[in-house]
Amino acid sequence: MNIDSMICVAKVGDADQIAVMSRDLIEHGMSWNWRADAVEKSIQDPNTNVAVLREEGRICGFGIMRYLDDEAHLVLFAVAIANQRQGVGSALLRWLEAAASIAGAQRIRVEARRENAAARCFYNEHGYHEVKLEPSMYRKKLDGIRLEKWLRSTS
Repeated sequence: MNIDSMICVAKVGDADQIAVMSRDLIEHGMSWNWRADAVEKSIQDPNTNVAVLREEGRICGFGIMRYLDDEAHLVLFAVAIANQRQGVGSALLRWLEAAASIAGAQRIRVEARRENAAARCFYNEHGYHEVKLEPSMYRKKLDGIRLEKWLRSTS
C-alpha cells in the first residue's frame, strides 16, 4: 500500500488521539497544553492544516501547520513509536510542505528541543536548517532550536 494515500486532513473526532500523542511524544516532562480542545480548535481553524496518517483506523502520525502570511509554522509533529523509521514522518512532512507551498508559503519554521537529536537530524535530512538556539524556550525550562526551510526563492 502507498503510504502517501494513508494521509488525510484530521477530523474533529481525531482530537483526543492527537492530544494523547502530543502529551506522550512531544510534551513529556512538561505540562500538557495540547489537550483535545486545543487540537480541535486547530482542526477547525481555517488558517491551520492538521494532517494525520492513519492505518487501520489508528493514527500513526500527525502534523499541525499554521499559515501566517507568506510562511508556515509546523506547530506540532509526531509519529507513534511503533511507526518511527518506516517513512511515516517523511510522508507526513512532504504532504504538509506541499500544502504550505500551495497556500503560498515561502518558508516553513519549526522548533525542536535542543536535546532531541533524532528530531533535529530528521529535519536536517529534509532540508531544514538550524537558525537559532532559544534558551529556556519550552516552559521556561528546556532549550529549543528553531529550524526553517525555504520552499521558494523570495526574488
